[in-house]
Amino acid sequence: MDIMHVFVTPLALMGIMGGIFGALLAVASIVFRVHQDERIGLIRAALPGANCGGCGYPGCDGYASGVVNDGAAVNKCSVGGAPVAEKIASIMGVDAGSTVPMRAFLKCKGTCEASPRKLNYDGVHDCRSAAVIPGGLPNSCPFGCIGLGTCVSVCQFGALSMGDDGLPKVDVSKCVGCGACVENCPKGVFTLVPVTADVIVACNSHWKGPMVKSVCSAGCIGCTLCAKKCPKQTIDMVNDLAVINQENCIKCGLCAKVCPAKVINTGEKVAAIEKSA
Repeated sequence: MDIMHVFVTPLALMGIMGGIFGALLAVASIVFRVHQDERIGLIRAALPGANCGGCGYPGCDGYASGVVNDGAAVNKCSVGGAPVAEKIASIMGVDAGSTVPMRAFLKCKGTCEASPRKLNYDGVHDCRSAAVIPGGLPNSCPFGCIGLGTCVSVCQFGALSMGDDGLPKVDVSKCVGCGACVENCPKGVFTLVPVTADVIVACNSHWKGPMVKSVCSAGCIGCTLCAKKCPKQTIDMVNDLAVINQENCIKCGLCAKVCPAKVINTGEKVAAIEKSA
């Protein structure tokens, strides 16, 4: 009997207490259960699942929750574009609004030839690491592309590749405008522009004239000639760098014609206008 008291009784009491606590936990899980809005699951199912972070949220799950709980815009998924925005808007019972597809653009023409490398960099093959090394950057221009391909490594869609000239190249047909290259470039030489943008300044330097030419033969010299000649006054000089207002640009291409540094890129629409002129 002593043995029964020593072993069986405590075990029985522990079993009873376990049953009581289990029942209490079951009741608590029902009483305090957080009910997830079913729209979150529907939105998550509508998203492409790229988890690129281009929407500003940590993955598709975060964005789905953000739309329902934070009031995030329904058209922030750059990968899904307008079709996904329409699905999310339908789930939320709101207007999808206008969605402007974006693409990555490199604001630099500092190739190995135009902006010679001043150092033989032998560190971690990553632009973010090279940007903080003692003694300066491998390239001559402090505003230009470092050229170690961090942007290529973070692109999930294969839209970036390194060219033989030392600069990354954007495959517009693959770019979804997620912004991963913009976020991870330590020099800020990448930007997102509308896919329809046809006139863009391909430089990131905020130096002027002789200082620019001392480090890069293809940089904006801040002469303001493009801003003065623009018929719609859509070009502003921001810290000695020409910046084009894409919404108001009529794509006449006059700025590119008068640019002495030839640093303004033009595309198909400008070419069509010049051909018909």
